[in-house]
This record gives sequence, C-alpha cells and structure tokens, in this order.
Amino acid sequence: MTISFADIDAARRRLAGSVASTPCIPSPSLSRMVGAELVLKLENLQHTGSFKARGAFVKLAGLSDEQRSRGVVAMSAGNHAQGVAYHAQRLGIPATIVMPTYTPITKVEGTRQYGARVVLHGEGFEEATTHARGLEEREGLTFVHPYDDPAIIAGQGTVGIEMLEAYPDLEVMVIPIGGGGLISGIALAAKHLNPQIEIIGVEAALYPSVYRVVRSLPLPPDLGGPTVAEGIAVKTPGKLTLPVIEELVRDILLVGEEDIEAAMMRLLETEKIVVEGAGAAALAAVLLQRGRFASRRVGVVVSGGNIDMRLLSSVILRGLARGGRLARLRVAITDQPGLLAKVANLIGEGGGNIVEVYHRRAFSRLSAKSAELDVIVETRGSEHVREIVNRLMATGYTVSVLSAAEGTDSL
Repeated sequence: MTISFADIDAARRRLAGSVASTPCIPSPSLSRMVGAELVLKLENLQHTGSFKARGAFVKLAGLSDEQRSRGVVAMSAGNHAQGVAYHAQRLGIPATIVMPTYTPITKVEGTRQYGARVVLHGEGFEEATTHARGLEEREGLTFVHPYDDPAIIAGQGTVGIEMLEAYPDLEVMVIPIGGGGLISGIALAAKHLNPQIEIIGVEAALYPSVYRVVRSLPLPPDLGGPTVAEGIAVKTPGKLTLPVIEELVRDILLVGEEDIEAAMMRLLETEKIVVEGAGAAALAAVLLQRGRFASRRVGVVVSGGNIDMRLLSSVILRGLARGGRLARLRVAITDQPGLLAKVANLIGEGGGNIVEVYHRRAFSRLSAKSAELDVIVETRGSEHVREIVNRLMATGYTVSVLSAAEGTDSL
C-alpha cells in the first residue's frame, strides 16, 4: 500500500486541535559546536511527550463505529502506548496496551493514567507483539501498529511539513529510526516539498536493523541488548516503512550508548531540554560526525522526552564523571586519627567539593596499618581533577583516579 503526500496533508488537517504543532527552534550553542546551523524539532513537548501521538490519533480517528466499540490493542515500550491510550480516552475507545516487561515505570504509569488496560508481557518487542496479536484475535480488538500502518506513517509525516514550513531552507533532516514510521513519513513529506533535501536516519548501534538490511548485511543472532534508547530498540523494520527508507533516505548512521548519553547531557545542559535516549539519537549522530554536517542547515528531530527519573539521574552522574566534573579518587593513608581531615582539607583548599567518602580497611590490599579513602569530588573538569591529585601527591599521598568501570588510572 502506497502513502502519498496527499495522505500526510490530510492527516495534518485531521490532527488540527488534537496535537501540538511543536516548536522548531534554532540552537546557537549547538550550532557553534558543530559548525552548522542546527534547528531542533521539539516533539518531546507533545502532551504525551512524543511524536507518537500524531499517528495514534490519525489511526483511531479513522476507525469505524464498530471498531471503536470493540476497542483497540497496541504493543509499545511506552511512547506509542501513551499516544494510543491518550487519544483512545479522548475518543471514548477502550484500549489495551501490551508492554515488554523491561519498560520504564514512567512510561507504564503514564499509559495507565490515560485509562488504558496495561499488560506487561515478554522480554522484548517480538514477544509483546505476539501477545498483543493474540488479544486482537481472542477479543476482536483492532490492532494499532506502532509504525507499520499507513495512517500511522501519515500522522508522523506531519512533523516534516511543520519543519519545512518553519525553516524552508533546511538542507538536511536527521531523524531517529526504530521501526521506521517517523522517518518514512517525514521523508515522504519533505521530499515532496523539497526534492533536494537530504534525509539521514539514525539507529542505536545495538539495534542496527534497518542499517544492515539496506546494506544487505545479515542480522546477527545476538542483535540487541539493554539500551538507553529503548524507544528505537526495534529488531525488525516495517514492511511498509523499509521500501520508503530505501528509496528516500540518503544514509543511516549508528550511535553508541555513550554517544546517546552525551547528547542527552548536551541537550539538558545547553538547551535545558529533557529528552529520552531515542529523542537524543539524532543529535548524537550530528555531534559524532560533525564534519559531515558542517556549514549546512540541519533539522534535528528530538522525538521524545519520556525518561524514567532514575535513568536520567544515572545519565547525569555518568556524564559528569566522563567530563571530569565528578571524580572518584582513591587515596592511600596510614590508618590513624586525623588523616581523613588532612586529606579533606587538601581537597577543599584545591577547590574540590567532597560529595561522598568511603573508608576502606577490610577490602584493602595495603598493610593492616593502612587504609584507603575513596573520595567522590565535584570539580570544574578533568584539568581541575589533575590539580587536586597533584596537590595530594605533593604532600606524600599515593592517589589514583578510578574510572567509571571501577578500574584505576594512576596519575
């Protein structure tokens, strides 16, 4: 089944008043960093926190009266779930959402608050989808696919229309890929409005499903794993979306977990924007391959902001540690009164702020008359850490900087 620009334009008219026309804002700070003119499309500001609300409404609004009365079932790790649940509640349609068991609690509770019946099942998308299809058959429900449906694709494509209306001179659009509904819809819209525009897709390196298919590479049996970008952790491209991607998407870039976390931190610090991992994937690719985008006008889709607070906390702490603004020092001392205070004074005199202290005796490899202090210190950055370490070592202490992996790098 083909999807045309007319379908996307019709979806936009149908969406009027039901979803937000989200801001498309320039980012001078990120632009300077990349050497390009970056514009951010903030789909994290949708009421449900993601672009998924667009396609969900278009699909639900097009159901027959009989389909509405029977109800719908969807499978999702969170954003599609909330979009379907929210609009189903607005339209008076009973909704059942099947979510993988690993789904962040924020997304589970966000879905329940819209009145949907939530069923947690399976370790991943495939198992959850099989269960949802079973409910569809047994209960006579209408299945609302997260990406492989013409109405869904048309709804997501409205993002592209809005971006080019706001910035008609965009040269490149960078878009995250899960199952491909968002990028295929945007590509169809954008290429119709500006045939010269370049469309770049981004996948998590742990889930390079589309990347490998378009390059005729075999999918490894161990594809997948825990990712901060669970919103795009899809192992199988859509049957409808894949041909569109193959025809209209110029290239697909892969980003690792550390790249995604760094982009999340950059958006939080620079733009004061909270995003989930999938929402930061497109920016991660731009930051990773700056030369490719230099001196160009680039539209970056920030696809969602539904992140669990515990995960966000972890990302922030890890980001501070990688940047040297949170350091863990291991200091060898003689186990006698007063030395902890001396070490603390030296760190304070050097401008460091002690956050936590662990006094290690039983698990130290040093003499029984010695101990180790693990001191977590807030600093201004890596150079400041080195200054504090040098100050301690100049006083006679043996000091190591512990890595995030618990190893040590002696200075």
